[in-house]
Amino acid sequence: MNISQVLSSAMQYLFAAVARIFSPSDDAYPMVGVQPFDGDPYEGSQWME
Repeated sequence: MNISQVLSSAMQYLFAAVARIFSPSDDAYPMVGVQPFDGDPYEGSQWME
């Protein structure tokens, strides 16, 4: 391999990494948000005394 091929492959590797970092996320998580608490604390709890 000559030096130009090595530099070319190194630049492609770096540009692919930068493109992945700054591209929109490809996560497939559901959009659920924060779930509210709608209950009462346990009365036998000694933590809140």
